Amino acid sequence: MVIARNLVTAARNLIVAVVLVFGQPATAGAAEFRSAAEAAVVLYDAPSVKARKLYIVSRGYPLEVVVQVEGWVKVRDAAGSLSWAETKSLDTTRNVLLRTAASVRQKPADDAPVVFEAQRDLLLEMLETANAGWVRVKHRDGSAGYVRAADVWGE
Repeated sequence: MVIARNLVTAARNLIVAVVLVFGQPATAGAAEFRSAAEAAVVLYDAPSVKARKLYIVSRGYPLEVVVQVEGWVKVRDAAGSLSWAETKSLDTTRNVLLRTAASVRQKPADDAPVVFEAQRDLLLEMLETANAGWVRVKHRDGSAGYVRAADVWGE
């Protein structure tokens, strides 16, 4: 009985230590996203510039925050891969990436007039979060409208 109690206490202490060392995870239920703030943001396999460089994302690319550690953010990309980015190379600008070709519409409705047709992997600025399954977005040329939330990543 005493051994079991000691094991439970040790496990609890280990969990607390891990949270203190590695930071708090993003809030459950509401994913936090950041965008690449620089022309080329290097993503690493560990939170260190001496770690292996995995790949580079360009300015505006949306990344989901998984966990934050002093000076570093563990992120998930649109493909689901996990990596680390320096906190200073990300900003809070909200962008989304189209998962598939989609019509951007004047209003959040399937029968609304089309503002423009967008191709897969197009990066769009997110103006409003999902409401009734639609996200308000803006193209870099200034055209704005609504796209189905299911058609984008980063929302």
